[in-house]
Amino acid sequence: MKEETGGCRDPRPAGLDATEAAQRLRRYGYNELPSPDRRSLWRILRELFRQPMFLLLLGGGTVYLLLGDRVEAALLLAFAGLSVSIGVVQELRSEKVLEALRKLASPRARVIRDGQPVQIAGREVVPGDLLLVAEGERIAADAKLIAVQDVLVDESLLTGESVPVTKRAASDTLSADDGNSGLLFAGTLLVRGSGQARVVATGADSEMGKLGHALEGIVTEQPQLQKQLKWLVRDFAIIGALAGATVVLLYALLRGSWLEALLAGIAIGMSLLPEEFPLVLAVFMAMGAWRISRARVLTRRATAIETLGATTVLCTDKTGTLTENRMSVAGVQSEHDSWQSLAAATAMSAAQASVLHTALRACPQLPSDPMDIAIHAQMQRLDPAGTERFMAQRILRAYGLRPDLFAVANVLDDEGSPGASAKGALEAIAGLCALPEERLTAIRAQADARAREGVRVLAVARARLAKAQPPPESLAELSFEYVGLIGFADPLRGNVPAAVAECRSAGIRVVMITGDYPETAVAIAAQAGIDTAQVLSGAQMEAMSDAQLARSVRGTSVFARIRPTQKLRIVQSLKANGEVVAMTGDGVNDAPAIKAAHIGIAMGGRGTDVAREASDIVLLDDDFGSIVKTIRLGRRIYDNLRKAIEYIVAVHIPIAGLAILPMLLGLPLIFTPILIAFLEMVIDPACSVVFEAESDEADVMQRPPRDPAAPLLLPRRIAWAVVQGVVALAIVAGTLLIAAQARMPEDELRALVFSALVLVNMGLILVNRSFSASLLDALRQPNPWLWWLLGSVSALLAIALCWPPAMALFHFGPLHLDDLSICALAGALSLFGLEALKRRWFAVS
Repeated sequence: MKEETGGCRDPRPAGLDATEAAQRLRRYGYNELPSPDRRSLWRILRELFRQPMFLLLLGGGTVYLLLGDRVEAALLLAFAGLSVSIGVVQELRSEKVLEALRKLASPRARVIRDGQPVQIAGREVVPGDLLLVAEGERIAADAKLIAVQDVLVDESLLTGESVPVTKRAASDTLSADDGNSGLLFAGTLLVRGSGQARVVATGADSEMGKLGHALEGIVTEQPQLQKQLKWLVRDFAIIGALAGATVVLLYALLRGSWLEALLAGIAIGMSLLPEEFPLVLAVFMAMGAWRISRARVLTRRATAIETLGATTVLCTDKTGTLTENRMSVAGVQSEHDSWQSLAAATAMSAAQASVLHTALRACPQLPSDPMDIAIHAQMQRLDPAGTERFMAQRILRAYGLRPDLFAVANVLDDEGSPGASAKGALEAIAGLCALPEERLTAIRAQADARAREGVRVLAVARARLAKAQPPPESLAELSFEYVGLIGFADPLRGNVPAAVAECRSAGIRVVMITGDYPETAVAIAAQAGIDTAQVLSGAQMEAMSDAQLARSVRGTSVFARIRPTQKLRIVQSLKANGEVVAMTGDGVNDAPAIKAAHIGIAMGGRGTDVAREASDIVLLDDDFGSIVKTIRLGRRIYDNLRKAIEYIVAVHIPIAGLAILPMLLGLPLIFTPILIAFLEMVIDPACSVVFEAESDEADVMQRPPRDPAAPLLLPRRIAWAVVQGVVALAIVAGTLLIAAQARMPEDELRALVFSALVLVNMGLILVNRSFSASLLDALRQPNPWLWWLLGSVSALLAIALCWPPAMALFHFGPLHLDDLSICALAGALSLFGLEALKRRWFAVS
């Protein structure tokens, strides 16, 4: 997938049009490396064929064949096939969800298409595309640099060399003399500067492809949850194996038939086998990530789903997360007068226009930052000809934002007389201009006045260079002249106050961390509903020890004038206080703080690839409201997972009890492997699909965060599951004993007890739908999967009880109206009895 293209020195070289890009995509294929080992249909089938439940069904069918019961054998084998089919459908559904999420998580690229900069998936980049690359971005494909602005690239992924390398524009025809200095390679990281590059190789033909690296897949399991459930799965399996072996021996010794004893043992094993647990975890994690993605949030690590419900502090930046990231120039302030955008009738003075023009010259010619875009737009309205002149000029050197200098600058060639223009934080520009304290105090008062209105303020300065003077390595080597201030308005997102209030009711403290002035930060925080009683600045943080900072962050919710590198200290201090921290970020320097937080949140729109790779979740729309939706969904997923596990524990108790009880009492066997397989067809979709689709609890965002040290299966909730199972067993066992005492024929007895158990099982499903809502309220909550399941089970039960071939297959006798009334009574007793117990059980939280 290689294509050599010539260089271009035009500051706005042409990219591909959409038609040509589509043709090249068909010709060269997607820009992606060989796929990792994903679970194909055959791999899923192999895994399912090795599952114990399938093997037990297969064994039961074999025993029936040996007994001469071919119909029963065929039915049991059909159930085995149906079990595999259900597993395949659910596993393929999960794989499709994960594949969609993998595509969503793929690297992005900014390219020129149809003359306009657009952002596309990295896999859609084609040879000949014009890439726009900037600090913090992963390079999407091998490309030749044609325009460079202070570019430094980390190529350690390919070379192992940890020191970033400087890049320059390549010559029109690549030669050995150029080496790699004019090339960018797929997978490497731009750590400083920006540039434009023409794609020369994609996919497997890139240097990354030649090394055979594959993209990392999304984590599909949740190790912590699996660790918590491991003992339960192990103990269930051990108990099932011991009980099955005991039943085989006792049945054979007491009743004399080893083959029938083997069937009884298989039935016991099937009744106790916890094969639903792996299915539940796989479905819940995959579908949970999918549901969160519908809230415009990408889950990169499934462990975040568990941690979301335990979050106690949510750290967020201001611009683009709390605000709309829709910057407009709100005002221009020269040293002696000001212009406000709201005063439409007021024209800019020459001094004010000079401020705007200088700010434009400090911007990239192809802007991507919202403030740069706003400056371009305002200048286009004020002086279109001046904008065109700037676009035609050659940038001799661009200086990016550095941790030690909150300012950016360009050196332009003004017809042989180079000049530098800079914009940035007032402190940084004041330092470059060496402003005296008295003059700085007056300018700071102007900036503070605008900041108190919620306006973001940047200072602007300019410098001249001698004609023969090359651009210096550092801006500090130039003599800058202060020009003025420029203010930007970025309105608060409409949903933020409600989202902050929801966090407060859920026991989550919202902390705003911004590089803006304290006055601006306080104004925006107050609008959002964030506590502004205490404000801490970056300068104050620098003077604090770690212990002092840890004490200070306990009551501080607004951090202003914070450098990205200081975010890590804030996260560490919050964690030292025992908080569970979620942290947002978008820049290269935000990555350590994102990685250190319990939940790292990267911005998908404006965020760098480095921040995305360090994160657990990615906001695709950079909206604070999406974070709160994700926390709500995380709590819902965890709640529903608990419901499913408790239901599994509860439902296996009556099944196992009815498999053992008849043998102990000398009664005919009620449950055969066929009937238990039928019940499993109900249990599997109930615990995996029905409970996963349940709505969130009414109090999901009114309760405090979950203790992260608390296990998934709380002792009180395990006890509740056991109580449900014992009550269900008592009701169905009572039905069995009463009917046996009345000397009901064996086939009718089996039909009666089985029908009662199916109805009791339906009651267990309905009771476990909600922790706190009443039965009537729960029935009002929409869940189409529930009604589909209950309707299907009712129809199948009716067929089994009324259709003669099915009756013969299950060894059922006819049930009369009074028998059906007993079954209905058993179901009603379990439903309403357990509902009453639940109200008392959870009356005290």
